Amino acid sequence: MPIQIFIDGSAGTTGLRIVQRLAERAKTEPLTVRMLEGEQRKDLAARIDAINRSDVAFLCLPDAAAREIVPHIDPAVRVLDTSTAHRTAPGWVYGLPELHGTRAALKTAARVAVPGCHATGFIALAAPLVQAGLLPAGARLSCTSLTGYSGGGKTMIADYEAAGRPAALEACRPYGLALHHKHLPEMQAICGLEAPPLFVPVLGDYYAGMLTMLPLFPAQYGTTAGTIAGALAEYYAGEPMVTVHGLGQGTENGFLAANALAGSDRLEIFCLPSPDGAQLQLVSLFDNLGKGSSGAALQCMNAMLGLPETQGLSRT
Repeated sequence: MPIQIFIDGSAGTTGLRIVQRLAERAKTEPLTVRMLEGEQRKDLAARIDAINRSDVAFLCLPDAAAREIVPHIDPAVRVLDTSTAHRTAPGWVYGLPELHGTRAALKTAARVAVPGCHATGFIALAAPLVQAGLLPAGARLSCTSLTGYSGGGKTMIADYEAAGRPAALEACRPYGLALHHKHLPEMQAICGLEAPPLFVPVLGDYYAGMLTMLPLFPAQYGTTAGTIAGALAEYYAGEPMVTVHGLGQGTENGFLAANALAGSDRLEIFCLPSPDGAQLQLVSLFDNLGKGSSGAALQCMNAMLGLPETQGLSRT
């Protein structure tokens, strides 16, 4: 019997990408992918009915719409929410399988919150270090994250790809400058930090790709750059979708392109020390549409259904 999968919000960037990727998989796997068309996409009753006739439902909705529909979903339906709405909510599993303990929780989870893209980049770097005791819960951290414009959805994509667009779109544009970005609660909670990082996202003039930077002074925490790099390598050892480069290794003549992993579902980590080792720049590199959204959602679905976790994912 094919697994019945419903995508609520299939017209958005994330939803559309999940639909396309699952439709391709359905050609060779026992999956049936459904979504609503026309006015039914906005009909709450029709959406509830469609979800409750499914085995798995992806919610690719604005936060308010996700919160509205979840109470109406049958507990037997396994839900993956790509919005921000439930990422720190009780009873929801935070869907980053590589975090220790998460993979086991996903096997039986009925409610999974797919991580935010910027949050994925930060958590992948900071959470293992807090868990290992190399960063204290009270650490005051800062983070800068570059993203392609596809993360802004259809309207932003149209603006960036329009003829005669404003010259300002040709430059990098920091945003969230009031320091209250919607990913901050999960960045703090999932890492176990007492305070959120000082976080500045930056929008770039390229379609897809994300590069997240976490600067550290290792001695401030009684450790060294080499110890931190070693801890990250050990934490992610054997992970098929995460690669940790050796200390000071992996760049292209000192450069990293934020779109280098566009089209991939992998994440790479770089540990880049100053010559004296007093400073360390940790960098996570991935695709905001891959490991940062649809790829992460599908990786979680695979784990929930007992499928090979990398099935249908791109490791290029």
